[in-house]
Amino acid sequence: MAHAFASAGFHVVCDKPLVHTSEQAQNLISVVQQTGVVFGVTYNYTGYPMVREARERIRRGDLGEIRKVIVEYNQGWLASQLEATGHKQADWRTDPERSGIAGAVGDIGSHAENLVSTVTGLELEAICADLTTFVPGRALDDDASMLLRFTNGARGLLWCSQIEIGAENDLRLRVFGTRGSLSWRQEDPDTLELQQEGEPRQLLRRGNAYLSASAQAATRLPAGHPEAFIEAFANVYRGVAETVLARLENRTPDPLIADFPTLADGARGVHFIEKAVESGQTSQKWTPARWLPPA
Repeated sequence: MAHAFASAGFHVVCDKPLVHTSEQAQNLISVVQQTGVVFGVTYNYTGYPMVREARERIRRGDLGEIRKVIVEYNQGWLASQLEATGHKQADWRTDPERSGIAGAVGDIGSHAENLVSTVTGLELEAICADLTTFVPGRALDDDASMLLRFTNGARGLLWCSQIEIGAENDLRLRVFGTRGSLSWRQEDPDTLELQQEGEPRQLLRRGNAYLSASAQAATRLPAGHPEAFIEAFANVYRGVAETVLARLENRTPDPLIADFPTLADGARGVHFIEKAVESGQTSQKWTPARWLPPA
């Protein structure tokens, strides 16, 4: 569907995971290169103001060189065979014909991978994955634990699960560098915890003037007013719209607004899913996982 619209010259905003295979992703990249359409992917968590603040803090060197990343996405809604009850969301997510080769890894693990890449800028080099299907009768994984190696020498842990009873939508990111660390949790999205060596812990809050221009540009409501999931989606859509509008007006897009996950992010996410499944199916300790964008 996305390929058909892009081929016809329509700008596209597509959900993740982008497609089922890297071959399909490459076909999309080729047609977008030919038509020049704008193509966004809804990794919506990158639209949170404090996620963008975390990215800016790392970019300006507050944490120093990144050494370790821990990202986890905990859910419990698929702890039983919910798909057997006619539940539509569970039904397609656990169906290989519609969901592709991965279950939890494709559905929420892809968000975890994108959050790490967006915030840290690190490039994945190799992966060691353990994928499990706990619920009897289920065709795809519902739990995964992974060791990550990055090209700069940093190490990481990524786990995602949909069978953790009591967990709702608990996406967490922790990043540790040579000078400091930061922590962000999706269920408390307005707070970013920053710890620099030798300094007291700081709790940075959305909507305050001390935040970066990038975080402030993604903020609509004053501090203390709940702003989260829906607004994060809106920030992604607004970034695509700003890029399209700038083309129509023959101007350069505002970089603080035109900030959204691209087709390359989606294609890299598909590659990650494939490598995680490949690693989970082998006894080999490490599986090469570096994604090289097409020339």
